[in-house]
Amino acid sequence: MIVDNVITISKYFPEFNASIAAGIAVFSRMLGFIYIAPIVSRKEIPAIVKLPFCFLMTIMIVSSLHPGAMPADTSLILVCILNMVAGFIIGYAAIAIFSAIASGGDMINMQMGLSSAVMFDQSTKSQSSILGTFFGLFGLVIFINIGGFYWLFDAMLRSFDIFPLYGSSIPLSELVNMEYLVSITSGVLFFGLQIAAPVLLATLGQDIILGIISKTAPQVNVFSLSFLFKPVLGVAVLIVVLPALVNVITDYFTSFSQIY
Repeated sequence: MIVDNVITISKYFPEFNASIAAGIAVFSRMLGFIYIAPIVSRKEIPAIVKLPFCFLMTIMIVSSLHPGAMPADTSLILVCILNMVAGFIIGYAAIAIFSAIASGGDMINMQMGLSSAVMFDQSTKSQSSILGTFFGLFGLVIFINIGGFYWLFDAMLRSFDIFPLYGSSIPLSELVNMEYLVSITSGVLFFGLQIAAPVLLATLGQDIILGIISKTAPQVNVFSLSFLFKPVLGVAVLIVVLPALVNVITDYFTSFSQIY
């Protein structure tokens, strides 16, 4: 009954029919974006919040686009799939930036001897290191503070100018700056190493000192001392360099602000 009424209304009101088709396409793109994009993709945010937010954004975007009728030879299923992939690509480009920060935390966690101290990460539904999770949330706070949330949705709005709702192919080179994307994915470990460098150097110096002690005083149990001093030294170094890391991570985010 309801479906028949909708079909009847669409016949008498072509604009309503065009808005419904455009709304389905926009909603598909928003779903792909929210599935992977930072902040909105976190599992701590329940689906009962994400879906109304996605629906609200769809209404706002459709009302601003003023879409025309969907071409007669266009498949609605194909349109939904392509729009979902386009939203997924936009979100992936942003989440790749956070991978470098999390990798730096994982390096520090391993070097401090905390490899066995893992926790369940709600955002990934898997076990993750303590410092990897900490740096991920730390980078997320900085990203929100510098306006990264607005960059994401500005990129989403501009994507409709680059890739129309009823497009038959995704212009990948225009949708995302491929040079920046390659630079991000290839430099994940490099930037992670930059973040972890102070702790890595400090613990390396400690290992050298403990190695010298083990040679000069073999009766000292250096192996047990390393488990005691590494976490303490690592936390002390982190407390000292954390203010500087804020500037480093901010510059890193800003350098990729034009990826879209």
